[in-house]
Amino acid sequence: MERQQYVERCSELFAVGGHEAVRNTAEAGLKEYGPDPVLYRWLGQAHAAEDEDDHDRAAEAAYRDGLELAPDDLGLLVSYLELCLRADAFDYPGRARRALVLQERIESLAPPGSAARERVDAATGWAGRGYWDDLEAATAQGRAQRAAGAEQSVLVTDALKRAARGEPGEDAGEDLRAAETAAAVELLQGARNAPLRLLLAHRVEAYVLTFVASFGTNKALVWSGTLDFSLWGWLFWAPLFLAEAKLRQAKTLGRERVIARIQARHDAMDLPASPPEDRRP
Repeated sequence: MERQQYVERCSELFAVGGHEAVRNTAEAGLKEYGPDPVLYRWLGQAHAAEDEDDHDRAAEAAYRDGLELAPDDLGLLVSYLELCLRADAFDYPGRARRALVLQERIESLAPPGSAARERVDAATGWAGRGYWDDLEAATAQGRAQRAAGAEQSVLVTDALKRAARGEPGEDAGEDLRAAETAAAVELLQGARNAPLRLLLAHRVEAYVLTFVASFGTNKALVWSGTLDFSLWGWLFWAPLFLAEAKLRQAKTLGRERVIARIQARHDAMDLPASPPEDRRP
């Protein structure tokens, strides 16, 4: 397999969250072709995406190895900068201080308005946020997650209705959203999951009614003198939490299936072509 094919496969797998598969592919390419800055960058990014101390150390090692080969590689420099900006200055002072050096190096190489400079601006803006910026970002992220959850609920509900009518489901293939929806339909089948399907079909109303029931129950128990402080109303949230857990499980399962399908396609491409049949009489 050519070196560029390893790079393309890393990019393809990274796009669907197959970080372990990216690491395996990059390491295989490095083993076959030797040191390569682009493969080191993918290896580092696949480690950094895990956001764990051991993986961060492995990512830093990969970036440094790559920069020894290509000191001016903007992809490596920006990826390394993002890792350093994320580092805790108390636990990793050397890594945190290196961010300034990397930023200056990138700014000397990348012209204003370039993609590399935009990534630097985004990374430094994120690292320099204050309390209210963090709160605003968390609020925006929460809104985005709720919108994504509502959209997923609609897709799953429509797919469940089609399944109930006996319509055959479409092959999700390597489409991540379709694979997640198909996995959710599988996980929500059966009579015992009927309440969860109902909650997902009326997600907004379910949240409103659950809040009212939870708040009202707690207040009623306190005002009646039964309890001084009540958390019993939180039990009303259990079915909704279970329904959301099913959707998260479906996301994980769908992603795993897509990654497996991509890897299977890659493996099939690596198989040697069958020799032509001898048609002589």
